[in-house]
Amino acid sequence: MTMISEANKAKARALTARLTLEEKIGMIHGAALFHTAPVERLGIPAMTFDDGPMGVRADTRDADWAPLHNTRDAVTYLPSGSAVASTWNPALARLTGETLGQEARGRGKDVILGPSINIKRSPLCGRNFEYMSEDPLLTAVQGTAIIDGVQESDVAACPKHFAANNQETDRLDVNESIGERALREIYLPAFRAAVQQGGALTVMGAYNLVNGTQCCESETLLDRILRDEWGFDGLVVSDWSAVKNTEASVKVGLDVEMGVTPNFDDYYFARPLLEAVRDGRVSEADVDRKVEHVLAVMDALNMLGDARAERKAGSYATLAHAQAALDVARESIVLLKNSAGVLPLDEHGTKRLLIIGANADRIHSLGGGSAVIKAVHEISPLLGINGMLGGNVDITYAEGYWAPQVNQDDTWQEDSLENSEQDATAEAERTRRLRDEALALAREFAASGDPIIFIGGLNHDYDLEARDRTTMDLPYEQDALIDALLDIDPNAVLVFVGGSPVAMPWEPKASTIVWNWYNGMESGTALAETLFGRVEPSGHLPETFPMTLDDCPAHAIGTFGLEGHVDYTEGIYVGYRHYSTNDVPVRFCFGHGLTYTTFDYTDLRVREADGDLLVEFHVRNTGARPGKAVPQVYLGLEGTGEDRPRYELKGFTKVALEPGERRQVTVRMPRADALRYWSERMHGFCVAPAAAISVGESVGDLRLHTHIG
Repeated sequence: MTMISEANKAKARALTARLTLEEKIGMIHGAALFHTAPVERLGIPAMTFDDGPMGVRADTRDADWAPLHNTRDAVTYLPSGSAVASTWNPALARLTGETLGQEARGRGKDVILGPSINIKRSPLCGRNFEYMSEDPLLTAVQGTAIIDGVQESDVAACPKHFAANNQETDRLDVNESIGERALREIYLPAFRAAVQQGGALTVMGAYNLVNGTQCCESETLLDRILRDEWGFDGLVVSDWSAVKNTEASVKVGLDVEMGVTPNFDDYYFARPLLEAVRDGRVSEADVDRKVEHVLAVMDALNMLGDARAERKAGSYATLAHAQAALDVARESIVLLKNSAGVLPLDEHGTKRLLIIGANADRIHSLGGGSAVIKAVHEISPLLGINGMLGGNVDITYAEGYWAPQVNQDDTWQEDSLENSEQDATAEAERTRRLRDEALALAREFAASGDPIIFIGGLNHDYDLEARDRTTMDLPYEQDALIDALLDIDPNAVLVFVGGSPVAMPWEPKASTIVWNWYNGMESGTALAETLFGRVEPSGHLPETFPMTLDDCPAHAIGTFGLEGHVDYTEGIYVGYRHYSTNDVPVRFCFGHGLTYTTFDYTDLRVREADGDLLVEFHVRNTGARPGKAVPQVYLGLEGTGEDRPRYELKGFTKVALEPGERRQVTVRMPRADALRYWSERMHGFCVAPAAAISVGESVGDLRLHTHIG
């Protein structure tokens, strides 16, 4: 693990003492859109940042957002944060980080702005596709693994957005009222893990306000919690244009201000800060602390002095990295429903195949905001299926519904400081024509017994930075097409691409549903392999798919998507904590994911060793195919004297089993962490005296139960 050492800090202090005030100021604000100013006389380079969590963003010119290169900055397009979480596999999360770190270093970057570890509070948040989960533990485990992998390449990971960046509407100014218990148990644990377990060298401050204070001005978040409680001694960078006040931000633990506009000398940490120090309104010691944090991180990354000759070079756009993207994608796909056993399809027995849906023939690397990627390649589902099946299968494609190929232009970044609005251009006539053509083909294929695959869902007109969705409904009149298609063939395979749950009013009529996320450059390959059984599905949902938006606690209890102010009235009852505790029916529960085989769980026991809880049980593959089980351990804390959720995820693992194979599984959890909760009575963390323990395949499919006390 890359760490900031005392030697790094000592060098930082020594160098800071040799800097002029003007040189210090240049090191703590953007001198370009993605880098600070160097101090060449002392051999101090610029610090270069870059997006993002799904791959290294294409280079732009220093003072505007126009692209700088033609081909030289094409990179590996990695599966989204939601997809990585869906693997429930920390080894694959680490592989994601290793790939991202190598590519960032290969592209000459010092800090990669990711992973995105905000909690999925509502299905409507525009950046949910970047985020991992509604659960803090799953987010922490997968996010920490990514950070550890990134920083192996002498690149700093930058977990974001600290803290509680859970909506895009009014994202620069929205004030979120969040109780202490919810902050401590839901919205902060992944950041704590990123710092204390992952050793993150940098953290990004968020745009929004929490309890009346801008995150980049928050003494509570940046000093009392991040630096004093958690011991963070790295660099805090603002989100781009998140700083609003020179004196308010300079007095807290924010170190570097970055922005999206080219007036670099006018940044709050630029000339206004220089003048404030000269006028005596700000102490130069406050500036020195920030510069020392920057230099300590630089030294930890081998950016200073003789160590530069030994700094890792990295690499990008390699075949090995494409393979890594494929490995992650394969384990992220979630088989939601397979009640008629339609999947896997018979690769060798299929002679004709109908594929319907615009998302079959769309790529998604070209949109989403700061997650946009100039990918070396991207395999669409249609290409992946055609390429795998080859010339012996006659594949017919029908668009089915109209949806654009999203290709984000270069002007979006500055526009993102304003609330974005959806283009409501009517495409009714085109949509009706495409639907009628697809349904006519579906009748023909259904009559002959040939399989039909629908591939729809969302795109980056809906999963998008700076814009929240307004509804869970599928866009482009897909529901009407799906409903009619299921009347023709209830065994049509329904595949969805997207970063957040969608309403599925037709789900009771469907036998086969697959969720595919934004799954990187090899997405179509992984999907084809899964549908035809070359790969066994093993993804599990990292979030709940509710029946309706009104069931979601952020909407039913709290508020979401409002300008000005939102209330997190639901407190800790986010996602499955709400649904399971209050017996609210859901479409697909947290942790759900089917395979092409089945598993049996037996022999649960819990023992303690060295301060850890060891949850032990046996898992057996009871089917005829190999598969990967995802045992999940949930606790219900007891004896706290306060209301608690019925179930909380406290541990998990992933186990590959051959047909008939039986294996003992141990999930090890520190007792103090597993039983930890924030007491509203004590205004601090306490340890519950007892807990119910449940083990199963999801929060809705718990097979084994016991109790500790």
